[in-house]
Amino acid sequence: MNSLEEINSHSNLSRRQVLGGSVLAITGLGLAESALAQSPSTKNAADRGITKGKQTMSNTIVTKDGTQLYYKDWGTGRPIVFSHGWPLNSDSWEAQMLFLASRGFRCVAHDRRGHGRSSQPWTGHEMDTYADDLATVMEKLDLRNAILVGFSTGGGEVARYIGRHGSKRVAGAALIAAVPPQMLKTATNPGGLPMEVFDGIRAGEIANRSQLYKDIASGPFFGFNRPGAKISQGLIDSFWAAGMQASHKATFDCIKAFSETDFTADLKKIDVPTLVVHGDDDQIVPIDASARAAATLVKNSKLIVYAGAPHGLADTHKDRLNNDLLAFAKSLGD
Repeated sequence: MNSLEEINSHSNLSRRQVLGGSVLAITGLGLAESALAQSPSTKNAADRGITKGKQTMSNTIVTKDGTQLYYKDWGTGRPIVFSHGWPLNSDSWEAQMLFLASRGFRCVAHDRRGHGRSSQPWTGHEMDTYADDLATVMEKLDLRNAILVGFSTGGGEVARYIGRHGSKRVAGAALIAAVPPQMLKTATNPGGLPMEVFDGIRAGEIANRSQLYKDIASGPFFGFNRPGAKISQGLIDSFWAAGMQASHKATFDCIKAFSETDFTADLKKIDVPTLVVHGDDDQIVPIDASARAAATLVKNSKLIVYAGAPHGLADTHKDRLNNDLLAFAKSLGD
């Protein structure tokens, strides 16, 4: 018997075995499903947050337009709610969440629509919808007396949330290396960055966004392009991986959202104690047109400047930031 005949012979045997095995498997599956349906461990699956349809797990919240938002919910106590930067996800807050959840706070962070483990809708990648999504998280989890913490783009999300939804659920806010009041240079914002900067980022997204994220992370984001900088390949890889997990459409549209949105009116509506933290060597969101300007617009604010700190200070200066956030949270009382 030649090799082709051997293959055919084995193939016929395999078909008979598979056919018989399939009948047994289907029968067994039916019995297993029947037993599973009667099992106490699955009988109340819906009560444990596992449901069929759009909301598939207890750590997923569904917005009005059907977008699934993944979130983390660590610890117990007063809620501290984190909003992440572009093009990252809630993992970028893990150092702060671990630290604060270990010290008596409930730390909640969601992946923005189109980012991380959240679903990837075609629309809604602008600040009003980001703020409304945050409101959905706050309402679905019934978070009250919360502290909102926003990094970079997330700082805009926090400001727009209070601007649109008020502070009835909010005890305090923290803007960390945040984009408000506005990044783009305009007639009313002469200290901003020219449109050519953001057009360049968009061109990089279209040309090779994978390389763009590597270039940003290995250069200005963490300050690794500065003389004598201690470069962490792990941080570079983490930034790149998070960016590539997000949808191309979401990250592209978000460039306009974080650069062109004017948060001046939102900042003026913030009526809770606000901590503003920024590095004076931030090459992504320069401090003068952001933190220093924002601190003058928010009535009850405190500005802390980290000398020599880059944009990605939540990692490079995490110990200091963790303690500053803890002190701020404790200053708000119960």
